[in-house]
Amino acid sequence: MAENKDKNKKKKSLKDLISNILLIIALLAVLGTSVYYTIQKHNKQKENSVAYSQLLKDIDEEKIQKIELNEASQTALLSYKKDIEKDNKVPEDKKKNSTIPNIQAFMELVNQKIASGKTVEIEQKRKSMFATFMTGLARFLPTLIMLVMAYLIFEMQGVGKKGKVYDPEISNNDVKFDDVAGLDEEKNEMLEIIDFLKNPDKYQQMGAKVPHGVLFSGKPGTGKTLIAKAIAGEAKVPFISMSGSEFVELFAGLGASRVRKLFERAKKIAPCIIFIDEIDAIGARRANAIGADSENNQTLNQLLVEMDGFESEQSVIVIAATNRPEMLDDALLRPGRFDRTIVINLPDVKEREDILRIHAKNKKFAEDIDLKNIAENTAGFSGAELANILNEAAIIATSRKQKEISNQDVEDALAKVTVGLEKKNRRISDKDKRLTAYHEAGHAVVSKYLPTQDVVKEVSIIPRGMAGGYTMYRNNEDKYYISETEMREKLISLMGGRAAEKIALNEISTGASNDLEVAMEIARNMVTTYGMNDKIGPMSLNLKNEAYEKLQLLGTDMQNTIGLEIRKILDQAYQDAQSILRMHRDKLDAVAEVLMKKEKINEEEFNEIFNNY
Repeated sequence: MAENKDKNKKKKSLKDLISNILLIIALLAVLGTSVYYTIQKHNKQKENSVAYSQLLKDIDEEKIQKIELNEASQTALLSYKKDIEKDNKVPEDKKKNSTIPNIQAFMELVNQKIASGKTVEIEQKRKSMFATFMTGLARFLPTLIMLVMAYLIFEMQGVGKKGKVYDPEISNNDVKFDDVAGLDEEKNEMLEIIDFLKNPDKYQQMGAKVPHGVLFSGKPGTGKTLIAKAIAGEAKVPFISMSGSEFVELFAGLGASRVRKLFERAKKIAPCIIFIDEIDAIGARRANAIGADSENNQTLNQLLVEMDGFESEQSVIVIAATNRPEMLDDALLRPGRFDRTIVINLPDVKEREDILRIHAKNKKFAEDIDLKNIAENTAGFSGAELANILNEAAIIATSRKQKEISNQDVEDALAKVTVGLEKKNRRISDKDKRLTAYHEAGHAVVSKYLPTQDVVKEVSIIPRGMAGGYTMYRNNEDKYYISETEMREKLISLMGGRAAEKIALNEISTGASNDLEVAMEIARNMVTTYGMNDKIGPMSLNLKNEAYEKLQLLGTDMQNTIGLEIRKILDQAYQDAQSILRMHRDKLDAVAEVLMKKEKINEEEFNEIFNNY
């Protein structure tokens, strides 16, 4: 029943949208036609126009046969004697026109000239009420059309009418905490808010005030929206959802109007939850601005006012989500607005396994599938990315006409998501194949001799995505801190491909460009952010924010010093990579040769090559 209502609403809104668009097109057509004919008429009148002074002179010289006065438009239609044709009449297209400043004064003047012997026929058309109305309408019609169009555009924009309501009694919002894997601490934090929405009287009697707002911050795909829906589902209250970008418009006042309407709507259906996704679109720090930025400021100000206007008994809680909490205005985060900030972290190995089990419920897996093993190999993946891997695995299994999803399907899906689509049919010259083989072998061999680096899982010279080849690593640990040694060894591993090209082929290629980008970022952070350089010292310059002011504060030579220290770290990493490969040249050649023959080797095959040399 609820689904039918939603479908009918969608159909009605679609019909209204189409009707408004057609009406706007019709109004534009009328306006365009009106403007076109007005211009045409004006141009024609201009060509046949006679100045008022010239008209009086032509009457004196008896050049005019007849004057037709139009009192409504204060114009005169002139029939000149020289244009007379058959039936002693002047054709309509040859008649001239003239603007009469004062009809009454002109009539008196012409009558005087006739009395003095001048011959001219004069005919006066009286001004009717209908003519007066039509003249006024013609003048104001374009303005009227523009006003109607503006109203329709605002209606289509949906001023204050955006915001989808998910009500458990209406729209089947049955998301509960059981549907959200992991995030146990975050769920516990929200239990008292759920209890407040269910039993507000209990807290009001104690004089307690529930937080007006809760801010979820975290990387994309970590489940911020899902847990907000689960809170509404657990409390069995309506869930009003809007994205921050839906408030933002160039039209002044439109965003603020939407905020007002949203909060009015929430108060009517309280207790409820308002969820604003990507709040940084409207909640960024305010500045003196014009245009769209000025509109953002107005929208943010209105949001602050509305959150201040909440009363404890209204039982309306605002939950917002952002990937960039550092961008938010300080006024938004003070107590009484967003009282609590909850960081939604990437899932650990146990939480990843739970997430995989939830997304695996409606899929058919083979017996060899080990979700725990998949969870261990996907450190650093968000919940959304894990769901995507299983979905890709299902698509791959279907395309292979299998009845179940195998472990190989999951491995292929993982490679597709992380590296890109495999391009087996791309033709590669022997020269490029050899270069790619040594490049990837260089990464793999160097990593093998670096204790802090992950185990090599797969090496391939088959192009994937934008890469000509790739080296995948088995990442089994959730890392919260990275040591200086680990970062330096990561740089050596990144330089392994370029070093292998130089040692084996005595040349370097563009294949290492991405490696150098990543290495440059790591080295820069070591020097400017993490204080891992003796010359710069334990300082965090954080060059991404206010870089110029910080460098000026530390002296004019600081920028050059930073550049030299970054260069020194990268040069050392390159030299270390070359040293490892020269020491183990036989293994480099062996891995490259196998890659040129087989194009892809797995972890077992890679280790076997090492054991044989």
